[in-house]
Amino acid sequence: MSDLILHHFDWSPYGEKVRVLLGIKGLAWRSVQIPMVMPKPDLTALTGGYRKTPVLQIGADIYCDTSRIARELERRHPEPTFFPGGTSGLAYALAPWADSFFASGAGLSMGLNDQLPADLVQDRREFFTHMDFDRLQVRAPHMFGQVLANVQLLEEHLADGRAFLTADRPGLADASAYYVLWMCRGFVAAMNDMLEPFARVAAWEGRVRAIGHGERSEIEAAAALDIARAASALPGAGVSLGDPSGLVAGQRVTVTPDDYGKVPVAGELVNLDLHEIAVRRVDARAGEVVVHFPRLGYVIEAA
Repeated sequence: MSDLILHHFDWSPYGEKVRVLLGIKGLAWRSVQIPMVMPKPDLTALTGGYRKTPVLQIGADIYCDTSRIARELERRHPEPTFFPGGTSGLAYALAPWADSFFASGAGLSMGLNDQLPADLVQDRREFFTHMDFDRLQVRAPHMFGQVLANVQLLEEHLADGRAFLTADRPGLADASAYYVLWMCRGFVAAMNDMLEPFARVAAWEGRVRAIGHGERSEIEAAAALDIARAASALPGAGVSLGDPSGLVAGQRVTVTPDDYGKVPVAGELVNLDLHEIAVRRVDARAGEVVVHFPRLGYVIEAA
């Protein structure tokens, strides 16, 4: 089986979500550190322009978005499951909730942290097109309130003494909620004092943190590109019968996030169903790869 290669940077909140997922399954994986700001030529050689962090590479298959990464890790390494108690639908549905939770935390991280490099702030201004950077400080009380209201939901959910969110073992739901608090505590100095009353959440965070990140080793980006070029991607399954898009396998399409970072990825459609969009593309450095996205949250159109 091909190595798991995670393209990320250590301060990435979404990277932390996937690192926790790798820890839950106790997997060995290889780490490629990518730049925090554009350009990211080694990453986009694999993805065709998609620039969000992280990206999981398995040979010549490139998995974008943490939800798609989680689904692939579960498929390839089913035990221990991300869904103790059979909670897969609920756990995947929690991801959009966590994204809205994340938005307020990210706004505070960008608006109240004067230690951030100027190039990072400018990059995120161009990336987070949904965020009004000129009003972040003015909106800080609102964003603090939004974060704490979401933390209160977690505190209430943990009130029955459960160790983790959906069962007595950790799963995708835990990773999906944890990474936002990991970001808030690390990037917003005032947040730690504000979170002090939430004792159950703090104890739960400690249990998730203790899971660790699996077995990590480092690899250079050039070596990851060599691995992609030498590998063959999984065969395509085509388009599901009756798909509402009206698209067909082999058609040239573009795939674009529907929230921010709206850089279209162009390629030949190889998979389309209610879980996944996948396109085949060829790059001079990476060779022939298949780039996988979740269906939820992405727009697919004929090129």
